Amino acid sequence: MVPLLTSKDVSLITRGKLYSSCVPSSMLHRSETWPVRKENEVALQQADRFPSRELRERLGIDDITLVLQQNRLRWYGHVLRKDDDAWVKKLRTQFNTHSMHANATLQNKYSKISVTTTLA
Repeated sequence: MVPLLTSKDVSLITRGKLYSSCVPSSMLHRSETWPVRKENEVALQQADRFPSRELRERLGIDDITLVLQQNRLRWYGHVLRKDDDAWVKKLRTQFNTHSMHANATLQNKYSKISVTTTLA
């Protein structure tokens, strides 16, 4: 894939679409359940190695940490919509008493992102 991403024969738009469809999904495979710290986000940004913010914006490629956050919130939304007897929902309610603040923060972030994406 590297030869395609670095080839001058392939248009910049095509290389951007190829990059955004393959690289973030490979880097963030199963990231929905990762316990992410600031160090992890910095390491992901360094591993992403996309050349410039301007080029990223021109091609419409999201920052890797934004993609990570969207993946995690999408998964959390799936958990919230599960039936009450689903094991993952039971697990969430079991830990709810231990992390009330974290749960409220995630729900707040999820509702803000879902509102902004439906308006766009």
